[in-house]
Amino acid sequence: MKRAALAAATLLCCSVVSPSLAETVVEARVEEGVLKGHMLLPGDRSGQPVAVIIPGSGPTDHDGNNPLGINAGYLKMLAEELAEKGIGSIRIDKRGMFSSKTGFPDANDVRMADYAGDAIAWLKVAREKAGTDCAWLVGHSEGGLVALIAAQMAGPDLCGVVLVSAPGRPLGEILREQFTGNPANRPVLSQLLEATRTLERGEKVDVASLPGIVRPLFPESIQGFLIDLLSYKPAELIAKLKVPVLIVQGDNDLQVKVVDAKNLSQAQPAAQLKIFPGMNHVLKETPKDNLIANFAAYGDAEMPLAAGLSDEIAGFIAGRR
Repeated sequence: MKRAALAAATLLCCSVVSPSLAETVVEARVEEGVLKGHMLLPGDRSGQPVAVIIPGSGPTDHDGNNPLGINAGYLKMLAEELAEKGIGSIRIDKRGMFSSKTGFPDANDVRMADYAGDAIAWLKVAREKAGTDCAWLVGHSEGGLVALIAAQMAGPDLCGVVLVSAPGRPLGEILREQFTGNPANRPVLSQLLEATRTLERGEKVDVASLPGIVRPLFPESIQGFLIDLLSYKPAELIAKLKVPVLIVQGDNDLQVKVVDAKNLSQAQPAAQLKIFPGMNHVLKETPKDNLIANFAAYGDAEMPLAAGLSDEIAGFIAGRR
């Protein structure tokens, strides 16, 4: 691990989520600063299962919202439904973002190993606060890749891993699929594909040489992170795991596909795989072949999670206590 992670938990404040649930803000202290997360523990009994919920890519907060246009609140909803089913959780803010800014002046100065180290620190906090021997990692989208990396070195603090809409192929392959699948990209497709190949080679892209419409996708400030991210192969990571694994995927996901979930399942035959019909990337059930409805769900915090999702995750975790 690139940087040592030294965890400590501190209760900061408290808010009532429902009459039976209280949400608290907790801290994980790592070498560079202080990370913060929101914890939900069902009831007041010690020893109940607990999970660390890792958000996806970009500026996505602990609730699953993103200032770039996502306001679905899906991670908060998942945590609340899990708590109602007896599974505690900590939803985290990534280093340098939102409530986890202290000690991290540049959120873009990060590598996947840093996020993985933070996840390991949160495992320690979660199990200590819940009074359990181990805790789970629940990673959504890019957070699933973080969970896979962290699981390689987590040790006995880790009970198992739940991968939700997680990539099962190298990011470069997924990007090429997304770029070529959008007809609007046709005029700049060659530049998009070449930029992706450049990053895969471990080289930075000359942003000035790109068409103006392409430049926002490859800003200089995050190219170091992208080069690192593109180097990982999720199937190889999951194949090495010895802990219980659940793979959850929606068949109406525009960003991560069923083929990703199947790749992960094939690489780790001991993993349990569940495909949810109609579920999109923000874990809401939307009509197939209806892009307007699919995109609308990204901004609908009132829309419920896909039916059966929290039951599947809670049942898997509770069945392996």
